[in-house]
Amino acid sequence: MIPSRATVRMGQWEPLAPSANVFCTGSAMIPGKNRHQRPFAIPLHWLPLMFAFAIRNLFSRPIRTVLALLGLSVAIMGMVGLFSVAAGLQATIDQTFGRVPGLLAMQPGAPFPLFSKLPASWADEIAQFPGVKTVCRELWSRVQLVDGKVTFNPPRFLFGMDLDNVGHLTKSVYRGDIVEGRFLTPDDEDKLNCVISGEIARDYKKTVGDILRVDGVDLTIVGIYETGSMLLDVAILVHSATGRKMMQFDPASISSLYIEPDGTVPNEVLLATIQQHFKGRGPAAELSMSALTGGGPQGAITDMALNLLSGSKPKPAPKAEKDSPLKVVDDDGIEVRTAQEFGQRLNSFSSELDIFLWLMNTIGVVIALLSILNTMMMSVSERLIEFGVLRANGWTARDVLKLIVAESAVLGFCGGAIGCVLGWLGTFVVNWYFAAKIYLYASPPLLLTSLIFAIALGIFGGVYPAMMAVRMSPIDAIRRG
Repeated sequence: MIPSRATVRMGQWEPLAPSANVFCTGSAMIPGKNRHQRPFAIPLHWLPLMFAFAIRNLFSRPIRTVLALLGLSVAIMGMVGLFSVAAGLQATIDQTFGRVPGLLAMQPGAPFPLFSKLPASWADEIAQFPGVKTVCRELWSRVQLVDGKVTFNPPRFLFGMDLDNVGHLTKSVYRGDIVEGRFLTPDDEDKLNCVISGEIARDYKKTVGDILRVDGVDLTIVGIYETGSMLLDVAILVHSATGRKMMQFDPASISSLYIEPDGTVPNEVLLATIQQHFKGRGPAAELSMSALTGGGPQGAITDMALNLLSGSKPKPAPKAEKDSPLKVVDDDGIEVRTAQEFGQRLNSFSSELDIFLWLMNTIGVVIALLSILNTMMMSVSERLIEFGVLRANGWTARDVLKLIVAESAVLGFCGGAIGCVLGWLGTFVVNWYFAAKIYLYASPPLLLTSLIFAIALGIFGGVYPAMMAVRMSPIDAIRRG
């Protein structure tokens, strides 16, 4: 214990008032009234100095501190990277469905138009409803081969468009996004023409006028579009007549319907009216068996799968009953939703994805916690004499606790900040390198949450070592040290 008339503030000596008594230890000099008086608590204006001591103590053992920072930074970087997947998916869904102002009608329970099948005649019935401006029939199918290459990731889809009605739409997603060439017209009905996305054009090195072989059919590219959405830039657009032949679609069926309201009837009232009109008229009640199984190769595959599951041999259907309607129980008939509602359904998947990502991130969090705990335990065990001297010179157990927790909080803040910056930069690298396959989005709330989590993790890792240090009396701490 060395009496002094000065104190250290960030490495500089500053004189104190003559009335102040200062007791210097190996760690700090704290002003007090008298060493024989009751122990005091550190005032708030001394907190910056305490954090300065905490930083100095951490970097007095640089290797151990750097290793702890590395463990925490990697864990937080992984946290930012993993949760930016779900955030990117949600941002993509919001961006995509925010561009679609109308209503989507599909088979009840179908998650996407690709898995939906409706009677084509329903479009004419819906067009007669008050409040409906235009109804467009849609055909969707997954493309297996493009220019002889299997399409897997990203997938490619064939979109058969009802061009007779698309021209009547006030806002058409693909029609308004042409960047080269032209859009399809009703005159393309008997021609093998297509419009592709800029992403597909770059992947297969195509331009307007080139031939693109899709599932064995040579299509002439007449236009290129760019929507900027990963969910939309995967479609190859063709005339519905061309698409029906290529997909081997039953003439009486379609995948889905796009309904554009005229604004005279609220969307909620319109979709409820449409659903009530078709209640009890499920697609199975109005489509033939060949339409339900899809016809062509897909229908054959469906029949084969049903036969394998039942363990029976395939039986040819009687000709008289082949196209007879099926008897089904009462159902909803059709499901009509706004594009935003379908987007919310997909967003529910991202919330479930968060649970999986938390489980994956737990391993990194545990490693980071153990790293901080090890660093603080070693730091405390090596500084028992220092803590004992501080206690003997007026520091309370709470003051020592604050100092150790401050060190762990600084460790958590630095590791979290480094991890957030690295994770944020990593999302740009991934989005640039895998632009067509994935989109990551490290939102400000995600970065802030990750930083707060890192600080909390650091504090939690320092609580146990701090409690171990303050439980000892000053004499015991000096003796053990």
